[in-house]
Amino acid sequence: MQKYDYLNRLIKTNCVVVVRGNDAAEAVKTVDAVIAGGITGIELTFTVPHADRVLDQLSEKYGDRADVLIGAGTVLDPATARLAIIAGAKFIVSPSFNADVAKICNLYAIPYTPGCLTPTEIQSALEVGVDLVKIFPGSVAGINMVKALHGPFPNLAMMPTGGVSLANITDWFEAGVMLVGAGSNLVDGASQGDYEKVTVTAQQYRAKSAQIKDTRR
Repeated sequence: MQKYDYLNRLIKTNCVVVVRGNDAAEAVKTVDAVIAGGITGIELTFTVPHADRVLDQLSEKYGDRADVLIGAGTVLDPATARLAIIAGAKFIVSPSFNADVAKICNLYAIPYTPGCLTPTEIQSALEVGVDLVKIFPGSVAGINMVKALHGPFPNLAMMPTGGVSLANITDWFEAGVMLVGAGSNLVDGASQGDYEKVTVTAQQYRAKSAQIKDTRR
């Protein structure tokens, strides 16, 4: 099934990079730099101007690479979700849970990963078919919360975003997350036009996450 093919490919990336940008050109260059560094899970946020056009461009550019999975982030409503899916998004991410967005994603067989911070939000998401929950903000929730959530939700698949760094990525995986979301500390160089720095940092994340996954097998 398409949804679970995309979901499995997403999890195999180990790390999803949240890409923002002041314009389309900056966003595309950032994505190129991240992928060049070996991180192939991309969450292009809808804070990027004309994000749907950027998604379409990136989907065309990387569509023949099975290891690359490009989705849309900061999706707040079902209309935006549908726009993103039509533009080629292979997964949808939101900062909060929205049942109507979940329904649209289910209709088009696209994974939906909403941001959740409480057990109530997580349960609401699971009840409408969400398979992977974004723990957001990860810096607020903390690693101990991830550990605690495995009590009432032993089969919960989690992706923390916000607060993930090279210094603590091992701790997140040891707490039981399926993959992590990385943001400004990975793509920080893009705001200064230093895309080589983005690539180097992506390589570090790639090596670190792969090493962690290898030791857990």
